[in-house]
Amino acid sequence: MTPRPPIAARTPQQFEEERQLLAAWRIPTGWRHWSAVNNTVVGQWYIAASLVFFAFGGLLALVMRLQLAQSGNDVVSADTYNQIFTVHGSVMMFLFAVPIFEAVSILMLPQMLGARELPFPRLSAFGFWAFVIGGLFLRGSIFFDAAPAGGWFMYPPLTSARYQPGVGADIWLLGFSFIEVAAIAAAIELIVGVLRSRPPGMRLNLMPIYAWYVLVAAFMVLFAFPPLIAGTILLELERAFGWPFFNPAGGGDPLLWQHLFWLFGHPEVYIIFLPSIALIAMIVPTAARTPIVGYSWVVLAAVGTGFLSFGLWVHHMFTTGLPGVTLAIFSAASAAVAIPTGVQFFCFLATIGSGRPRITLPMLYILGGLATFVIGGLTGVMVAMAPFDLQAHDTFFVVAHLHTVLIGGAVFPLLAGLYYYFPFVRGVTLSEVWGRRLFWIVFAGFNLTFMPMHALGLMGMPRRVFTYSAELGLDTLNMVATVGAFILAAGLIGVAIDVVRPIGNRPRTGRNPWDAGTLEWLQQDPDLPWGVRTVPIVTTRYPLWQQPGFVERYDAGGFYLPDAPGLRREMLITSTIDAEPIQCMRIPGPAWIPLIAAVFIGGAFGAATFQSYRLAGISSLFGIGAVVHWLWTGTNEIPEKERRDVGLGLDLPLYLSGAESTGWWAMAILLLGDFAAFMSIVFGYFFYWTLDGRFVQDSAAGPDAMAIALGLALILGAWLTTWLSIRALRSTSPIAMFLATLAASSILAVAGITVLVNALTAMSVAPDASAYAATVWLLALWSIVHAGVGILMHGYCAARVISGRLTRAYDMDIQNTALFWHGTAVMSVIALGTVAAVPLLGGA
Repeated sequence: MTPRPPIAARTPQQFEEERQLLAAWRIPTGWRHWSAVNNTVVGQWYIAASLVFFAFGGLLALVMRLQLAQSGNDVVSADTYNQIFTVHGSVMMFLFAVPIFEAVSILMLPQMLGARELPFPRLSAFGFWAFVIGGLFLRGSIFFDAAPAGGWFMYPPLTSARYQPGVGADIWLLGFSFIEVAAIAAAIELIVGVLRSRPPGMRLNLMPIYAWYVLVAAFMVLFAFPPLIAGTILLELERAFGWPFFNPAGGGDPLLWQHLFWLFGHPEVYIIFLPSIALIAMIVPTAARTPIVGYSWVVLAAVGTGFLSFGLWVHHMFTTGLPGVTLAIFSAASAAVAIPTGVQFFCFLATIGSGRPRITLPMLYILGGLATFVIGGLTGVMVAMAPFDLQAHDTFFVVAHLHTVLIGGAVFPLLAGLYYYFPFVRGVTLSEVWGRRLFWIVFAGFNLTFMPMHALGLMGMPRRVFTYSAELGLDTLNMVATVGAFILAAGLIGVAIDVVRPIGNRPRTGRNPWDAGTLEWLQQDPDLPWGVRTVPIVTTRYPLWQQPGFVERYDAGGFYLPDAPGLRREMLITSTIDAEPIQCMRIPGPAWIPLIAAVFIGGAFGAATFQSYRLAGISSLFGIGAVVHWLWTGTNEIPEKERRDVGLGLDLPLYLSGAESTGWWAMAILLLGDFAAFMSIVFGYFFYWTLDGRFVQDSAAGPDAMAIALGLALILGAWLTTWLSIRALRSTSPIAMFLATLAASSILAVAGITVLVNALTAMSVAPDASAYAATVWLLALWSIVHAGVGILMHGYCAARVISGRLTRAYDMDIQNTALFWHGTAVMSVIALGTVAAVPLLGGA
């Protein structure tokens, strides 16, 4: 590949362009470094924090293996073991496996997509800080003997206040709710980034495979995490206020938690798996020195895997007494997901076979991971068969299967990606000699750890126990597994040492050391604070291989946005399908406000954990204030001119609103996740309705249907008036007319909230006495809270228009507010319609 032009060969224009870019994208130093909102920096922070949590989770795993090395061991007590077991699983699933995918994507996507940056760097920074604060909250609890002890799955009634008093379960429920907010924030950033930040010419069918996998996984986060958020709301309300969602004495059912949890839990496995496979899809073509075989098939298989994963959750519940027909349907669906997975694997093998493969160190990890994952996949087909699962469900066989899938399908590809992309991040390679030795240590340690667990499970060793009887004859295999765990840990520690050792005495690799064909290897220097020097025109899937003169033109700044004349951070926004340039968007620079917002919102969750609701309310107000300041100063700025020359004779607007703007897309995607959480609660309502006569009997004491209808009508009136306010703003009417419509909408919303609150308090059955009443309250509160947020947004828009920051030509704030009200109206119709109409239908 062509190296960066030497200093003497560069023109004065190139010097000036790069000076402007360096000034515009300057990263703060010293203690102000933590105010950076550049995705290159935040991505590295995210990766480092995820790996620290991984190391902590691994340390807890070693303690568990020491306890189980021999029968009757007393390394830790039963209660301590339960806490360690719970925190280990929770850390690995919530603080490593999903965040590491989002972290790598935030770091890599700008370069892979040929973008200067992702659209919402402050949102990424907020997500990072929320992740760290929530993770430290959970991790720290174990040092105070206050950690959750109900397993990473937190099944009630074992996690109810009766069986698990104290704050351990509340730390899990509220701490992870905050972490899930971070995950959804990252998903929004990644979805909008992939769909709207691609370089001109990069149609959807030309995107890097990695971007496709990230897009699928991010949408899966958007629909998988909300059911868990809904479930944690229900369980926390039961623990804190006695609302009996999972208590049969009040008409609840603990099986609802399992449905909501595994609606999240099984897709999460594929949320972890798909981005890791994406790394394989990037490395294999480079190693084989040929484009990937079956690009379209791989993309369709990834989409199919994501779609099918939402239809498999019941196979975690085969032992709960479900009907035989249900078992058969979900057993078949569980086996069917192997088809798209097989398609991806065979395409990778075909790529290797059709090229001239080099068995580099990253490829060694890929081959080891593929072999391991195949074994995990075969055991997955076994547990997908209901008759076998009934025997093996609560044994160590399932533990072995889970870890074989996750380590083979995620950790090995991540290690391959580490060795492959380390030159991209740091400009040097990791040791090839030590890397190969460490691979065999890791591979041997993994197999010594988890292969015996399959046999232990088949021999009858139950999972989730802190000891076992010597009479079972399980000591030898448990000791082998424990030794294997320490060998595996030694190998991973060796990798970590190679990563963190000083790079000063290592030779620089230069540009594109693997001779890859994708855009991220355009990078001239890993320390540059932007994604790309200039936004290229891309017409092929492997432009560094397939577009002659591409690198030379890039180095000369011969594409779009080669400079930053106003010293402003700018990026190109393109159309969703064909990637046609439509906007030069300005993005904000360094700021402390994402950290401040995360601290106060996290403080609200933390205070609620200890039932200090007044402090939680105060912290929430400060958090809301921080978010308002963030939006006021960092979004929807009215530019000093309408358009900007971005190069190559193209003139683009600096401001867009409505469906063309990235802010509108972010709001729409947020509403999709919001709707998924809401529908999970509606699912709970109908789940109770189908159980027995208690729910129907209690519905006779439900809220007055006419009052509910009136409240709904008022909220719909507020929605309609919000929509009319856009017409008032765009018309020739005075601005006062716009303000009057906002005020009218807010008055209608306040009236609707008042009517609904009165209808709820007039019910003759309290929410702490009946699952029916509790669910009705929650559905109505969902509409009330959304209407309240809508009122706040009205006030924000009014302040913006009075200050001159919202005008007829620059109306993104009210457009996004109207979109939020569209979502509020839809959810209110469903929620209040269900509350008012379903009791009239009687029992199921």
